[in-house]
Amino acid sequence: MSGHNAEGAVMTVDGRTRGFNLRRFVPLGLLLAGLGGFFLLGFDQYVSFSALSDNREALNGFVAENAVAAGLIYFVSYAAMTALSVPGGALLTLVGGFLFGLVWASILVIGGATVGAVAVFLAARTALGDSLRRRAGPWVGRLEAGFRRDAVSYMLTLRLIPLVPFWLVNLVPAFLGVSLLTYTLTTLVGIIPGTIVYVAVGNGLGATLDSGQQPDLGIIFEPTILLPLIGLGLLAMLPVVYKRLRARRGD
Repeated sequence: MSGHNAEGAVMTVDGRTRGFNLRRFVPLGLLLAGLGGFFLLGFDQYVSFSALSDNREALNGFVAENAVAAGLIYFVSYAAMTALSVPGGALLTLVGGFLFGLVWASILVIGGATVGAVAVFLAARTALGDSLRRRAGPWVGRLEAGFRRDAVSYMLTLRLIPLVPFWLVNLVPAFLGVSLLTYTLTTLVGIIPGTIVYVAVGNGLGATLDSGQQPDLGIIFEPTILLPLIGLGLLAMLPVVYKRLRARRGD
C-alpha cells in the first residue's frame, strides 16, 4: 500500500518514501533556464574580442569612476557565467586582467569562479546525486569510495591540470559524494595558477588590441606553462601514491 505526498514522492506502507521530490530539481532547473535565456537574449554576442575592442573606452571609464561597483558587477557576472557553464570563461578572465590589473582581477576571478562552481555542484548534487548513486552499479560504488577517500588529491589534480573541461570538474564530484568543504577549498586553491596566467595575459591586452591582434587563449597549453601545472598536479597525487605503496607493503 502506498500514497503520494505533496512533493511528488511515493509513500510506502512502512513510511519510507521513494520516487522523486520535484523541489530538488528547482536549483538545477533555474540554472538550465538561465543558460537558455543567456543565448536566447543574445548575451553571447558580448562575449567576444570584437565586443571588448568596441567598448574598451567605455569600460575603462566606468571602472575608473565606479571601481567598487564595477568590481562587484564583474564578480557577479563571472560567478553567473560559471554557474551557467557558459563558454567564455578564459576571455572573461582576460577582460578582468585588462580592467582591474593582476592582483584585483585574480581575486575577483578566483572568488567568482569558486562561487559559480559551488552553485553548480550544489544544484547537481541536490537534483541528481543521490538518485544516480542509488542506481549505480558496484563499479561506480567502488569509484565513489576511492574518490571520496582521496578527494583532496584528486580534486586538486583535476583543478590544476587544465586538460579536463572546467564545467565537467564542477559536476562529477557532485555524483561521487565529495563534501562541500573539500570541493570548495580544492576549487579555490586549484584554480589559482591557471587564473594568474590568464589574468597576466589580460593585463597586457590593451597593446594586443591596439595592434589589431587577438591574444592566444591556448597559452595555458604552452609547454612552459602546462608542464609546471602538470608537475603541481602530480605533486598533489603523491599522498595517494604513498597510501597505495604503504598498503601494498602492509599486505
